[in-house]
Amino acid sequence: MLYMMEWTLKSDCFDKAHNRFLEGAAPMPDGLTQLGRWHAPGSGNGWLLVETDQPGTVYVHAAEWGDFVSWQITPVFTDGQAGELSVEGRGRR
Repeated sequence: MLYMMEWTLKSDCFDKAHNRFLEGAAPMPDGLTQLGRWHAPGSGNGWLLVETDQPGTVYVHAAEWGDFVSWQITPVFTDGQAGELSVEGRGRR
């Protein structure tokens, strides 16, 4: 399953979060694969696309950064996955 993890830095946490990020802290837990990460310059917001068949690993990673960021986590599908689900859904009518 894919999860889009959107973060927003908590107020006054930029320097601490930036330093932790540059030091390589909080790598992905076992069972969680990072597929991409994007940063919105100057905003303190960003997105992390991860994949796992163990949803608890998403929670573990969010908790590792929870002192510096607020999270919005959404399960997502690729176009191909959504298309397959649409076709399956139409067959059930």
